[in-house]
This record gives sequence, structure tokens and C-alpha cells, in this order.
Amino acid sequence: MTHPDILFGQSYFLRFDPKLWDAMQPYPPLGTLYAASITRQRGYSAALFDAMLSEGTHEWDAALDQHKPKYAVLFEDNFNYLSKMSLMNMRQAAFRMIASARARGCTVIVCGADMTDHYKSYLEQGAHYVLMGEGDDTLPELLDALEGKISTPLADVRGLAYRDGDGVMVTPPRPVLNKLDEIPFPAWELVDREKYARVWREHHGYYSMNLVTTRGCPFHCNWCAKPIWGQRYNVRSPQNVVAEMAWLKEHFQPDHIWFMDDIMGIQDRWIEEFADLLDARDLHIPFKSLNRVDLLLRGNTIPALARAGAKIIWVGAESGSQKILDAMEKGTRVEQIYQATRELHAHGVKVAFFLQFGYPGETREDIELTLKMVRECMPDDIGISVSYPLPGTRFYESVRHELGDKENWTDSQDLAMLYKGPFRTEFYRQLHTVVHKEYRSRKTFARLKRPSELRPGDARRLLSAVYHRVTLPSAHAKLNALSQLPHEPTRVNVVLS
Repeated sequence: MTHPDILFGQSYFLRFDPKLWDAMQPYPPLGTLYAASITRQRGYSAALFDAMLSEGTHEWDAALDQHKPKYAVLFEDNFNYLSKMSLMNMRQAAFRMIASARARGCTVIVCGADMTDHYKSYLEQGAHYVLMGEGDDTLPELLDALEGKISTPLADVRGLAYRDGDGVMVTPPRPVLNKLDEIPFPAWELVDREKYARVWREHHGYYSMNLVTTRGCPFHCNWCAKPIWGQRYNVRSPQNVVAEMAWLKEHFQPDHIWFMDDIMGIQDRWIEEFADLLDARDLHIPFKSLNRVDLLLRGNTIPALARAGAKIIWVGAESGSQKILDAMEKGTRVEQIYQATRELHAHGVKVAFFLQFGYPGETREDIELTLKMVRECMPDDIGISVSYPLPGTRFYESVRHELGDKENWTDSQDLAMLYKGPFRTEFYRQLHTVVHKEYRSRKTFARLKRPSELRPGDARRLLSAVYHRVTLPSAHAKLNALSQLPHEPTRVNVVLS
């Protein structure tokens, strides 16, 4: 049996995130697949351990024993926003995976947002090398240096951290890739596509795959961490994206696409040209994407998205209070959220809101403005979070002195207030319950007024809506009581370097 040079893996285990495990909407680690494709193009053989649908790190151990790679590379999916959140369950999984690879004599290389922010911790846990930032070009150059294919000293390999005697060497940063059409398509052939298709169809009745059209985001929301691409933003051509969609349709037959971009279609004409190309090839696959409300309101953007096949657009609404949006340096206005919602619905496109509570200075009045916005806009879905300080953001620096021992959530439903926010953690967890009770019941009752939209299973939804409506007053009362609790003292901060 021929053993691959590299076993790629990543530490986002869906099973370790109860909220996302229940939702069961898994996607392959796109960033990992890009890294595998690039290194294979440079002459290295590779296998993939896909943690997304794995039962646990013991399966990584089995993959190491099966493939016996020289290099074990944990290359996180930098397009997955949950990877940027540096959840503790996933960090601990990464540490276990590093130890397993070291025990088997592998050279261990790691890359990802958490690794970049906390590179010393990963080196202390046994990683030989940390790829700082993007990593796609650093990895093959590092491998070439280690293999003796080039004479470049490690100190001259940009974007690298490693142990150097008793200290740590961090080389100068590497420029990000900006000619995205030259990057080979992800190594989709390494993915167990039948397993993904089966899970999607069993749970949702269709099969969804993931794509990206861009890397990075040029906007300045002061809570948004950008350890990989910083403020830089680069985009694939519409022709390149449509070519990949055609390839996926031929080989995988997905029913749906999730465009994982931080923001899809920043450039004025990109979405329109994309839609034109899809029309010309009769290649329309329903999709969801993330967009900004101000960009949606330009000219023909919404009609072009509808023509291209947009099924639902997620927007970072964040708050219904202009005061909070301004404090976040979001650069959008509340009325734009309302207008974009109306126009998307008018063009037959669903809209979903990301909501963020707990930003410094937020009052109950600001929270009520957000709830009012949800009631009046009635988006087709919502996602709720609380403000989350991550290294490298202005928000993090402004509250750093208030952080306690816990600097990261355990999983995505943690909702812990990590700094001394307007209210305590218990309040925000109850607020999550209240918002969902009200929103879900309103949405169900509104649907019942449109008999043509009724579907199998709506009787069960009606019972759930009645339960939410009946229990809402007591949930509100509990929320009010929790709002009166004093803050716990800020604890001594333990900083991971």
C-alpha cells in the first residue's frame, strides 16, 4: 500500500457542537480541500480526514494508522465562521489530534484562525509549525524546504511560526493570494460525497454543497475578527465560479449551494454578470448567501440575485437600534434593513437576519427596537448571538480588561457573556429563548393565514406555536427578573499567547 505524503484534517467536529448537530446541515471543510488541491498540484500526495461527520478524535487516530503519513496537517476551514470563533471543544480536539500525530512520528503542521491568534499554545501542545494567516502558499513552500527541494532557510519562509531553540521564531507575514482564478478547484474527490448526500436528503430532502466566490472582507465592523485575510478582499471571476458550478452539477448533482463568502458580490457588476452567465448556460442551482443590506440596494443587485437562483439571503442585520449599529461601525442603517427585506420578498427571495445582542452600551430600549424590527420585517429565519470579543478586533481591545478566565465559548450555543456586558449571561440565554418563542409562534400563525403555503408537518408546528405563545408571558417575566441581577465580579484574566 502506498502511503500519502500528507494526511489533511481539521478539528471542527459537528458532533462536538450540539446545536449544529441537531440542525444537521454539514458541509465539507472547503478551506482544507483547497489546501489539499494546491499541495497536490505541487507534487505531494494527500488523503483527507474529514472531522465534520466523524464520531470523534479516535477516528483521526485510525486514519493516522491507516495512512501512515509523513506530515499531519490540521488545516482549518477558514471559510467556516465557526472556525473563526475558536470554540473550546474544537481547540481541545485539535490539541488531542496534534498529540496523536506526534506520537506516531509525524511532522505536525497547523493552520487556522485560532492557530494564528494563539500560535504559542499550539506549539506548546506539540505542533512543529504554525502557518500564520492564509497558509495556502506557505504550506507547499514549507514542505519543499523540509523535503530539500529548495534551499530556502525556514527563517525565510514567510507566514510561519516554529520553535527556534528556547524561543519561537515568527517570520514576516505572507501576502494573501489575489489571483483567485489561478487556484485549482477544491479537491472534491477526497470527500465522501455519498455520505454527505445521504445525510442531507435524510434530514432535509435535498443535497446542499458549499462554494466560495471571494476571500476576505473590506468593511470595518469593529467586532469582526480577520486573522486570515485582514481587510483585504479578492474575488474570483464570475466565469471561474460558473465553471466550478457546472463541474459540480455534472459530478455531484447538488440541489442547492451555500456560498460561504463573508459578503458575496461586493463589486457592482459581479452579481449581474454572474446571473447572465448562468442564464446563458441554463445553469441555475438554488443558493443561499450572505450580503450587506446597503449593497443589496444598489441598482439591479436584488433582481440579479433572484435571476441567478437566490433562495434565501442572510444579512448581518445585528440590531434595530441605529445607536448600536453606529457603535459597531457597521456602516449600515436600520431603514436599509427594512427596505432590503421588502425588496427581496418582492422578488421572491427569502431573507434571514443575523442578530447580535450585548454590545457595550446596549439598553433594554435598544433590545426592544431589535425585537420590533423582527416583528415588522418578519424575516424568513433568524440567527441569534451575543457580542463575542476575538483578538485583533477593536471591540476586543476595548473590553480586554474585563475578560475573565473564559475567553471562548465551549460550543456555538454557549452564548456566554465573556466580558462585563450590559447584562449577565443568564439574561442573554433567556433573551434567546424569548426571541425564538415570539418569532416562531408569529411565523407559524402568519403561515396558517395562507392556506396555499401549508405543508405536511404544519399541525405539529401549530402545536409548537401554541405552546410558545402560552409560555411567552412567563418567559418574559423571567427575562425581566434576570435583567435586575448584578454583574458577577470581573475575574483575573488568563491570556493565551
